[in-house]
Amino acid sequence: MTAPLFVMTYEPADGFGPLAAQHGPAHVARLTEFHDRGVLLHAGPLQDPFDGTAIGIFTSREAAEEFVAGDPFVRGGVVARWTIRGWADLFAEPAG
Repeated sequence: MTAPLFVMTYEPADGFGPLAAQHGPAHVARLTEFHDRGVLLHAGPLQDPFDGTAIGIFTSREAAEEFVAGDPFVRGGVVARWTIRGWADLFAEPAG
């Protein structure tokens, strides 16, 4: 059995572009911090079409919640709505 992962989804606010540019460097620094800690495995915007929706894959709900709580994109109004949901990755290596 594998440990569950947690998918964070961001939906952008209307007109998010200028705000994303303003808060982008601090947002990327936060992503890097959490990735370096080993609690953020993957992150990035969805493509085709690019509409500002993005996801992050975290190792725990607590890490995802901590990320969202201090993310400059959330605090700066880039993100209109966010969710965190558990995910069972069927192809992940078994824990232990």
